[in-house]
Amino acid sequence: MNSSEQFADLQRELACRRARRAVSELVTGLDLTPRERQGLEEDLQELQETLDKLERQVVQIAVFGLVGRGKSSILNALLGQSVFATGPLHGVTRCQEARAWEGIPRRVGGVELVDTPGLDEVDGEDRGELAAAVARRADLVLFIIAGDMTRRERDALVALRQVGKPLLLVFNKADRYSARDRREILHKLQTERVAPWVTPEDMVWCAAAPLIPQAIPQPDGSLDLEMVLGEPQIEALREKILTVLEREGKVLAALNSLLFADTVSEKVTQRKFFLRDRRAERLIWNAATIKAAAVAVNPIAVLDIALAAAVDVTAILTLAKLYGVAMSERGATELLQQIGWGMGGIGAADLLTTLGLGSLKTLLGGSGIGLAAYPSAALAQAGVAGISSVAIGKAAKSYLANGASWGPDGPRAAIRRILDTLDEDSLLQRLQTDLRRKLELSRFGGDA
Repeated sequence: MNSSEQFADLQRELACRRARRAVSELVTGLDLTPRERQGLEEDLQELQETLDKLERQVVQIAVFGLVGRGKSSILNALLGQSVFATGPLHGVTRCQEARAWEGIPRRVGGVELVDTPGLDEVDGEDRGELAAAVARRADLVLFIIAGDMTRRERDALVALRQVGKPLLLVFNKADRYSARDRREILHKLQTERVAPWVTPEDMVWCAAAPLIPQAIPQPDGSLDLEMVLGEPQIEALREKILTVLEREGKVLAALNSLLFADTVSEKVTQRKFFLRDRRAERLIWNAATIKAAAVAVNPIAVLDIALAAAVDVTAILTLAKLYGVAMSERGATELLQQIGWGMGGIGAADLLTTLGLGSLKTLLGGSGIGLAAYPSAALAQAGVAGISSVAIGKAAKSYLANGASWGPDGPRAAIRRILDTLDEDSLLQRLQTDLRRKLELSRFGGDA
Protein backbone atom coordinates (compact mmCIF):
# COMPACT_ATOMS: atom_id res chain seq x y z
CA MET A 1 0.00 0.00 0.00
CA ASN A 2 1.51 3.34 -1.11
CA SER A 3 1.36 6.58 0.88
CA SER A 4 -1.73 7.95 -0.92
CA GLU A 5 -3.64 4.73 -0.26
CA GLN A 6 -2.54 4.80 3.38
CA PHE A 7 -3.75 8.39 3.68
CA ALA A 8 -7.10 7.53 2.10
CA ASP A 9 -7.49 4.55 4.43
CA LEU A 10 -6.70 6.79 7.42
CA GLN A 11 -9.36 9.28 6.29
CA ARG A 12 -11.92 6.50 6.02
CA GLU A 13 -11.07 5.26 9.49
CA LEU A 14 -11.38 8.75 10.94
CA ALA A 15 -14.79 9.13 9.26
CA CYS A 16 -15.93 5.90 10.90
CA ARG A 17 -14.71 7.02 14.30
CA ARG A 18 -16.49 10.36 14.00
CA ALA A 19 -19.67 8.59 12.96
CA ARG A 20 -19.48 6.19 15.93
CA ARG A 21 -18.91 9.08 18.32
CA ALA A 22 -21.77 11.12 16.85
CA VAL A 23 -24.27 8.25 16.96
CA SER A 24 -23.14 7.28 20.46
CA GLU A 25 -23.66 10.85 21.70
CA LEU A 26 -27.06 10.89 20.03
CA VAL A 27 -28.15 7.63 21.66
CA THR A 28 -26.99 8.66 25.13
CA GLY A 29 -28.33 12.22 24.85
CA LEU A 30 -31.97 11.53 23.98
CA ASP A 31 -33.13 12.28 27.56
CA LEU A 32 -36.47 10.46 27.35
CA THR A 33 -38.80 9.72 30.22
CA PRO A 34 -40.43 6.24 30.41
CA ARG A 35 -43.66 7.76 29.13
CA GLU A 36 -41.90 9.40 26.18
CA ARG A 37 -40.32 6.06 25.26
CA GLN A 38 -43.73 4.48 24.78
CA GLY A 39 -44.43 3.94 21.10
CA LEU A 40 -40.76 4.55 20.19
CA GLU A 41 -39.39 1.17 21.26
CA GLU A 42 -38.78 -0.01 17.69
CA ASP A 43 -37.09 3.25 16.63
CA LEU A 44 -34.86 3.26 19.70
CA GLN A 45 -33.95 -0.38 19.10
CA GLU A 46 -33.00 0.43 15.49
CA LEU A 47 -30.91 3.35 16.70
CA GLN A 48 -29.04 1.07 19.11
CA GLU A 49 -28.56 -1.51 16.36
CA THR A 50 -27.11 1.20 14.12
CA LEU A 51 -24.56 2.02 16.81
CA ASP A 52 -23.77 -1.68 17.25
CA LYS A 53 -23.25 -2.03 13.49
CA LEU A 54 -20.82 0.90 13.53
CA GLU A 55 -18.96 -0.60 16.48
CA ARG A 56 -18.63 -3.92 14.63
CA GLN A 57 -17.69 -2.07 11.41
CA VAL A 58 -20.21 -4.05 9.39
CA VAL A 59 -21.48 -2.98 5.95
CA GLN A 60 -25.02 -4.10 5.06
CA ILE A 61 -25.86 -4.95 1.45
CA ALA A 62 -29.58 -5.40 0.72
CA VAL A 63 -31.18 -6.81 -2.44
CA PHE A 64 -34.36 -5.26 -3.83
CA GLY A 65 -36.57 -6.04 -6.75
CA LEU A 66 -39.86 -7.47 -7.89
CA VAL A 67 -40.91 -11.04 -7.25
CA GLY A 68 -39.18 -13.63 -9.42
CA ARG A 69 -36.09 -11.57 -10.27
CA GLY A 70 -33.77 -13.94 -8.43
CA LYS A 71 -32.80 -11.87 -5.39
CA SER A 72 -32.33 -14.85 -3.07
CA SER A 73 -30.53 -16.84 -5.79
CA ILE A 74 -28.00 -14.02 -6.21
CA LEU A 75 -27.27 -13.91 -2.49
CA ASN A 76 -26.89 -17.71 -2.36
CA ALA A 77 -24.48 -17.53 -5.31
CA LEU A 78 -22.40 -14.86 -3.58
CA LEU A 79 -22.33 -16.91 -0.37
CA GLY A 80 -21.51 -20.10 -2.23
CA GLN A 81 -24.27 -22.02 -0.46
CA SER A 82 -28.06 -22.20 -0.31
CA VAL A 83 -28.92 -20.07 2.71
CA PHE A 84 -31.80 -17.94 1.50
CA ALA A 85 -35.05 -19.62 0.49
CA THR A 86 -35.78 -19.90 -3.25
CA GLY A 87 -38.53 -21.63 -5.16
CA PRO A 88 -41.31 -21.37 -7.74
CA LEU A 89 -43.88 -20.01 -5.29
CA HIS A 90 -44.84 -16.36 -5.54
CA GLY A 91 -42.93 -14.41 -2.93
CA VAL A 92 -40.91 -17.07 -1.12
CA THR A 93 -39.09 -14.48 1.01
CA ARG A 94 -41.61 -13.32 3.62
CA CYS A 95 -39.44 -11.25 5.95
CA GLN A 96 -36.02 -9.72 6.23
CA GLU A 97 -33.16 -12.20 6.44
CA ALA A 98 -29.48 -11.42 6.92
CA ARG A 99 -26.33 -13.53 6.73
CA ALA A 100 -22.65 -12.71 7.14
CA TRP A 101 -20.68 -12.88 3.90
CA GLU A 102 -17.80 -15.16 4.74
CA GLY A 103 -14.70 -15.77 2.66
CA ILE A 104 -14.23 -12.24 1.33
CA PRO A 105 -10.89 -10.40 1.62
CA ARG A 106 -10.15 -9.20 5.14
CA ARG A 107 -9.33 -5.70 3.91
CA VAL A 108 -12.99 -5.23 2.95
CA GLY A 109 -14.19 -5.71 6.54
CA GLY A 110 -17.39 -7.28 7.81
CA VAL A 111 -20.32 -7.58 5.39
CA GLU A 112 -23.92 -8.69 5.89
CA LEU A 113 -26.15 -9.68 2.97
CA VAL A 114 -29.82 -8.87 3.51
CA ASP A 115 -32.68 -10.47 1.58
CA THR A 116 -36.03 -8.68 1.36
CA PRO A 117 -39.54 -9.56 0.11
CA GLY A 118 -40.52 -8.65 -3.43
CA LEU A 119 -41.62 -5.04 -3.83
CA ASP A 120 -44.82 -6.11 -5.59
CA GLU A 121 -46.04 -8.96 -3.39
CA VAL A 122 -49.76 -9.51 -3.05
CA ASP A 123 -51.07 -8.22 0.28
CA GLY A 124 -47.58 -6.89 0.79
CA GLU A 125 -48.23 -3.57 2.54
CA ASP A 126 -46.44 -4.68 5.70
CA ARG A 127 -43.66 -6.24 3.65
CA GLY A 128 -43.35 -3.04 1.69
CA GLU A 129 -42.88 -1.13 4.94
CA LEU A 130 -40.28 -3.69 5.99
CA ALA A 131 -38.46 -3.29 2.69
CA ALA A 132 -38.48 0.49 3.12
CA ALA A 133 -37.07 0.14 6.64
CA VAL A 134 -34.29 -2.15 5.39
CA ALA A 135 -33.54 0.29 2.57
CA ARG A 136 -33.04 3.12 5.08
CA ARG A 137 -30.48 1.08 6.96
CA ALA A 138 -28.72 -0.62 4.03
CA ASP A 139 -25.33 0.80 3.14
CA LEU A 140 -25.43 -0.52 -0.43
CA VAL A 141 -28.43 -1.67 -2.48
CA LEU A 142 -28.39 -4.32 -5.20
CA PHE A 143 -31.43 -3.58 -7.34
CA ILE A 144 -32.25 -6.75 -9.28
CA ILE A 145 -33.96 -6.82 -12.67
CA ALA A 146 -34.26 -9.67 -15.15
CA GLY A 147 -35.18 -7.93 -18.41
CA ASP A 148 -36.31 -4.53 -19.62
CA MET A 149 -37.29 -2.40 -16.63
CA THR A 150 -40.97 -1.93 -15.79
CA ARG A 151 -42.49 1.35 -14.60
CA ARG A 152 -42.90 -0.08 -11.09
CA GLU A 153 -39.25 -1.07 -10.99
CA ARG A 154 -38.16 2.35 -12.22
CA ASP A 155 -40.30 4.14 -9.63
CA ALA A 156 -38.84 1.99 -6.83
CA LEU A 157 -35.28 2.58 -8.06
CA VAL A 158 -35.79 6.34 -8.31
CA ALA A 159 -37.24 6.43 -4.79
CA LEU A 160 -34.13 4.71 -3.46
CA ARG A 161 -31.82 7.06 -5.33
CA GLN A 162 -33.71 10.14 -4.18
CA VAL A 163 -32.88 9.33 -0.55
CA GLY A 164 -29.22 9.13 -1.52
CA LYS A 165 -28.91 5.37 -1.35
CA PRO A 166 -25.80 3.93 -3.15
CA LEU A 167 -27.00 1.39 -5.68
CA LEU A 168 -25.83 -1.19 -8.21
CA LEU A 169 -28.29 -2.20 -10.93
CA VAL A 170 -27.93 -5.96 -11.38
CA PHE A 171 -29.32 -7.60 -14.51
CA ASN A 172 -29.93 -11.23 -13.52
CA LYS A 173 -30.81 -14.20 -15.76
CA ALA A 174 -28.53 -12.88 -18.47
CA ASP A 175 -28.17 -16.45 -19.80
CA ARG A 176 -31.68 -16.21 -21.22
CA TYR A 177 -30.75 -13.44 -23.65
CA SER A 178 -28.56 -13.40 -26.72
CA ALA A 179 -25.63 -11.01 -26.93
CA ARG A 180 -27.63 -8.81 -29.31
CA ASP A 181 -30.64 -8.68 -26.99
CA ARG A 182 -28.39 -7.75 -24.07
CA ARG A 183 -26.91 -4.84 -26.02
CA GLU A 184 -30.34 -3.56 -26.96
CA ILE A 185 -31.68 -3.81 -23.40
CA LEU A 186 -28.54 -2.17 -22.01
CA HIS A 187 -28.88 0.70 -24.49
CA LYS A 188 -32.51 1.23 -23.55
CA LEU A 189 -31.68 1.15 -19.85
CA GLN A 190 -28.90 3.68 -20.21
CA THR A 191 -30.74 6.10 -22.49
CA GLU A 192 -34.37 5.83 -21.39
CA ARG A 193 -35.01 3.89 -18.20
CA VAL A 194 -32.44 4.79 -15.54
CA ALA A 195 -30.59 7.86 -16.79
CA PRO A 196 -29.54 9.88 -14.82
CA TRP A 197 -30.17 7.69 -11.76
CA VAL A 198 -27.64 4.93 -12.54
CA THR A 199 -24.40 5.25 -14.48
CA PRO A 200 -23.22 2.50 -16.88
CA GLU A 201 -20.38 1.73 -14.46
CA ASP A 202 -22.94 0.72 -11.84
CA MET A 203 -24.71 -1.84 -14.05
CA VAL A 204 -23.69 -5.49 -13.81
CA TRP A 205 -24.81 -8.63 -15.66
CA CYS A 206 -25.05 -12.01 -13.96
CA ALA A 207 -26.82 -15.36 -14.00
CA ALA A 208 -27.25 -16.58 -10.45
CA ALA A 209 -29.03 -19.81 -11.42
CA PRO A 210 -28.40 -20.36 -15.15
CA LEU A 211 -30.19 -23.09 -17.02
CA ILE A 212 -28.02 -24.96 -19.53
CA PRO A 213 -28.98 -27.71 -21.97
CA GLN A 214 -27.70 -31.15 -21.13
CA ALA A 215 -28.04 -34.42 -23.05
CA ILE A 216 -29.79 -37.00 -20.90
CA PRO A 217 -29.59 -40.67 -22.01
CA GLN A 218 -32.98 -42.30 -22.42
CA PRO A 219 -33.90 -45.98 -21.80
CA ASP A 220 -34.09 -46.61 -25.53
CA GLY A 221 -30.52 -45.39 -26.01
CA SER A 222 -31.47 -42.01 -27.44
CA LEU A 223 -30.44 -38.66 -26.01
CA ASP A 224 -32.89 -36.03 -24.81
CA LEU A 225 -31.97 -32.42 -24.15
CA GLU A 226 -33.07 -31.06 -20.79
CA MET A 227 -32.43 -27.69 -19.11
CA VAL A 228 -30.50 -28.23 -15.89
CA LEU A 229 -29.12 -25.86 -13.28
CA GLY A 230 -25.56 -24.76 -14.08
CA GLU A 231 -22.81 -23.06 -12.12
CA PRO A 232 -23.61 -19.45 -11.10
CA GLN A 233 -22.16 -16.79 -13.39
CA ILE A 234 -21.66 -14.28 -10.63
CA GLU A 235 -17.98 -13.33 -10.72
CA ALA A 236 -18.43 -9.92 -12.35
CA LEU A 237 -20.96 -8.91 -9.69
CA ARG A 238 -18.78 -10.24 -6.89
CA GLU A 239 -15.76 -8.27 -8.10
CA LYS A 240 -17.82 -5.11 -8.56
CA ILE A 241 -19.18 -5.31 -5.01
CA LEU A 242 -15.73 -5.97 -3.53
CA THR A 243 -14.28 -3.04 -5.48
CA VAL A 244 -16.96 -0.70 -4.12
CA LEU A 245 -16.53 -2.00 -0.57
CA GLU A 246 -12.76 -1.76 -0.65
CA ARG A 247 -12.84 1.77 -2.01
CA GLU A 248 -15.68 3.25 0.03
CA GLY A 249 -17.39 0.59 2.14
CA LYS A 250 -16.44 2.08 5.51
CA VAL A 251 -17.40 5.57 4.44
CA LEU A 252 -20.73 4.33 3.06
CA ALA A 253 -21.49 2.63 6.36
CA ALA A 254 -20.51 5.71 8.36
CA LEU A 255 -22.52 8.17 6.24
CA ASN A 256 -25.58 5.96 6.01
CA SER A 257 -25.53 5.32 9.76
CA LEU A 258 -25.38 9.06 10.42
CA LEU A 259 -28.25 9.73 8.02
CA PHE A 260 -30.35 6.93 9.48
CA ALA A 261 -29.58 7.96 13.05
CA ASP A 262 -30.46 11.57 12.23
CA THR A 263 -33.81 10.48 10.77
CA VAL A 264 -34.68 8.36 13.81
CA SER A 265 -33.45 11.08 16.15
CA GLU A 266 -35.69 13.65 14.47
CA LYS A 267 -38.70 11.36 14.88
CA VAL A 268 -37.85 10.68 18.52
CA THR A 269 -37.28 14.38 19.19
CA GLN A 270 -40.59 15.32 17.58
CA ARG A 271 -42.36 12.76 19.74
CA LYS A 272 -40.56 13.98 22.84
CA PHE A 273 -41.40 17.64 22.26
CA PHE A 274 -44.97 16.84 21.29
CA LEU A 275 -45.54 15.09 24.61
CA ARG A 276 -43.66 17.73 26.56
CA ASP A 277 -45.54 20.50 24.81
CA ARG A 278 -48.84 18.86 25.70
CA ARG A 279 -47.79 18.46 29.33
CA ALA A 280 -46.50 22.03 29.37
CA GLU A 281 -49.83 23.35 28.09
CA ARG A 282 -51.68 21.49 30.85
CA LEU A 283 -49.24 22.82 33.41
CA ILE A 284 -49.65 26.38 32.13
CA TRP A 285 -53.42 26.18 32.28
CA ASN A 286 -53.39 24.64 35.77
CA ALA A 287 -51.09 27.44 36.94
CA ALA A 288 -53.40 30.02 35.36
CA THR A 289 -56.48 28.66 37.13
CA ILE A 290 -54.63 28.35 40.45
CA LYS A 291 -53.39 31.92 40.12
CA ALA A 292 -56.82 33.20 39.13
CA ALA A 293 -58.50 31.35 42.01
CA ALA A 294 -55.94 32.57 44.53
CA VAL A 295 -56.37 36.16 43.36
CA ALA A 296 -60.16 35.87 43.35
CA VAL A 297 -60.54 34.62 46.92
CA ASN A 298 -57.81 36.79 48.43
CA PRO A 299 -59.40 39.93 49.98
CA ILE A 300 -56.13 41.90 50.41
CA ALA A 301 -54.96 43.83 47.34
CA VAL A 302 -51.22 43.84 48.03
CA LEU A 303 -51.13 40.07 48.56
CA ASP A 304 -52.61 39.53 45.09
CA ILE A 305 -49.35 40.60 43.45
CA ALA A 306 -47.25 38.38 45.74
CA LEU A 307 -49.54 35.39 45.20
CA ALA A 308 -49.48 35.88 41.44
CA ALA A 309 -45.70 36.11 41.35
CA ALA A 310 -45.31 33.01 43.51
CA VAL A 311 -47.55 30.97 41.23
CA ASP A 312 -45.70 32.20 38.11
CA VAL A 313 -42.28 31.41 39.58
CA THR A 314 -43.43 27.93 40.59
CA ALA A 315 -44.83 27.34 37.10
CA ILE A 316 -41.54 28.43 35.50
CA LEU A 317 -39.54 26.11 37.77
CA THR A 318 -41.83 23.19 36.87
CA LEU A 319 -41.53 23.97 33.17
CA ALA A 320 -37.75 24.13 33.46
CA LYS A 321 -37.71 20.69 35.05
CA LEU A 322 -39.97 19.36 32.29
CA TYR A 323 -37.60 20.61 29.58
CA GLY A 324 -34.46 19.52 31.42
CA VAL A 325 -33.16 23.04 32.08
CA ALA A 326 -31.41 23.57 35.40
CA MET A 327 -32.90 26.64 37.06
CA SER A 328 -32.95 28.07 40.58
CA GLU A 329 -35.74 30.08 42.16
CA ARG A 330 -33.69 33.20 41.62
CA GLY A 331 -33.27 32.29 37.95
CA ALA A 332 -37.02 31.72 37.61
CA THR A 333 -37.69 35.11 39.22
CA GLU A 334 -35.27 36.80 36.82
CA LEU A 335 -36.91 35.07 33.87
CA LEU A 336 -40.32 36.24 35.12
CA GLN A 337 -39.03 39.80 35.29
CA GLN A 338 -37.57 39.49 31.79
CA ILE A 339 -40.88 38.25 30.45
CA GLY A 340 -42.65 41.10 32.24
CA TRP A 341 -40.38 43.65 30.56
CA GLY A 342 -40.84 41.86 27.26
CA MET A 343 -44.59 42.26 27.58
CA GLY A 344 -44.05 46.01 27.72
CA GLY A 345 -47.26 47.99 28.04
CA ILE A 346 -49.37 44.87 28.36
CA GLY A 347 -47.52 43.79 31.47
CA ALA A 348 -47.82 47.26 33.03
CA ALA A 349 -51.53 47.46 32.18
CA ASP A 350 -52.15 44.06 33.75
CA LEU A 351 -50.30 45.14 36.89
CA LEU A 352 -52.32 48.34 37.19
CA THR A 353 -55.56 46.50 36.49
CA THR A 354 -54.74 43.87 39.10
CA LEU A 355 -53.90 46.54 41.69
CA GLY A 356 -56.96 48.58 40.85
CA LEU A 357 -59.37 45.68 40.93
CA GLY A 358 -57.66 44.35 44.03
CA SER A 359 -58.23 47.62 45.84
CA LEU A 360 -61.84 47.70 44.67
CA LYS A 361 -62.31 44.12 45.83
CA THR A 362 -60.84 44.97 49.24
CA LEU A 363 -63.15 47.95 49.55
CA LEU A 364 -66.20 45.94 48.52
CA GLY A 365 -65.27 43.05 50.77
CA GLY A 366 -65.15 45.35 53.79
CA SER A 367 -68.46 47.01 53.00
CA GLY A 368 -71.79 45.36 53.54
CA ILE A 369 -73.31 47.16 50.57
CA GLY A 370 -70.53 45.90 48.32
CA LEU A 371 -70.96 42.19 48.94
CA ALA A 372 -73.21 41.73 45.92
CA ALA A 373 -70.64 43.40 43.64
CA TYR A 374 -67.66 41.54 45.15
CA PRO A 375 -67.91 38.45 42.87
CA SER A 376 -67.86 40.60 39.75
CA ALA A 377 -64.71 42.43 40.85
CA ALA A 378 -63.06 39.19 42.00
CA LEU A 379 -63.90 37.42 38.76
CA ALA A 380 -62.63 40.31 36.65
CA GLN A 381 -59.35 40.45 38.57
CA ALA A 382 -59.01 36.67 38.39
CA GLY A 383 -59.50 36.81 34.61
CA VAL A 384 -56.72 39.39 34.21
CA ALA A 385 -54.42 37.32 36.44
CA GLY A 386 -55.21 34.09 34.60
CA ILE A 387 -54.63 35.54 31.14
CA SER A 388 -51.33 37.10 32.20
CA SER A 389 -50.32 33.73 33.70
CA VAL A 390 -51.04 31.97 30.39
CA ALA A 391 -48.96 34.56 28.51
CA ILE A 392 -46.09 34.24 30.98
CA GLY A 393 -46.26 30.43 30.88
CA LYS A 394 -46.24 30.30 27.08
CA ALA A 395 -43.33 32.72 26.92
CA ALA A 396 -41.38 30.70 29.49
CA LYS A 397 -42.20 27.47 27.61
CA SER A 398 -40.90 28.95 24.34
CA TYR A 399 -37.69 30.06 26.03
CA LEU A 400 -37.06 26.73 27.81
CA ALA A 401 -38.03 24.50 24.87
CA ASN A 402 -35.48 26.42 22.79
CA GLY A 403 -32.68 25.46 25.15
CA ALA A 404 -33.01 28.50 27.44
CA SER A 405 -32.76 30.92 24.52
CA TRP A 406 -35.04 33.54 22.97
CA GLY A 407 -33.53 32.97 19.56
CA PRO A 408 -31.95 35.53 17.22
CA ASP A 409 -34.76 38.10 17.53
CA GLY A 410 -34.47 38.52 21.30
CA PRO A 411 -37.08 38.30 24.07
CA ARG A 412 -39.32 41.21 23.14
CA ALA A 413 -39.96 39.98 19.58
CA ALA A 414 -40.42 36.39 20.74
CA ILE A 415 -42.86 37.39 23.48
CA ARG A 416 -44.75 39.70 21.12
CA ARG A 417 -45.33 36.79 18.72
CA ILE A 418 -46.71 34.72 21.59
CA LEU A 419 -49.01 37.52 22.73
CA ASP A 420 -50.32 37.94 19.19
CA THR A 421 -51.51 34.33 19.20
CA LEU A 422 -53.52 34.63 22.42
CA ASP A 423 -57.29 34.77 22.11
CA GLU A 424 -58.05 36.75 25.28
CA ASP A 425 -61.83 36.53 24.95
CA SER A 426 -61.74 32.76 24.62
CA LEU A 427 -59.26 32.44 27.49
CA LEU A 428 -61.36 34.69 29.71
CA GLN A 429 -64.51 32.73 29.01
CA ARG A 430 -62.79 29.45 29.77
CA LEU A 431 -61.25 30.84 32.96
CA GLN A 432 -64.56 32.17 34.18
CA THR A 433 -66.24 28.81 33.56
CA ASP A 434 -63.53 26.97 35.50
CA LEU A 435 -63.54 29.52 38.31
CA ARG A 436 -67.31 29.46 38.73
CA ARG A 437 -67.17 25.73 39.08
CA LYS A 438 -64.19 25.67 41.43
CA LEU A 439 -64.91 28.66 43.60
CA GLU A 440 -68.68 28.58 43.75
CA LEU A 441 -68.81 32.36 43.79
CA SER A 442 -72.51 32.35 44.50
CA ARG A 443 -71.69 31.90 48.18
CA PHE A 444 -70.45 35.54 48.13
CA GLY A 445 -73.94 36.76 47.34
CA GLY A 446 -74.58 35.96 43.70
CA ASP A 447 -73.00 35.28 40.31
CA ALA A 448 -71.26 37.82 38.15
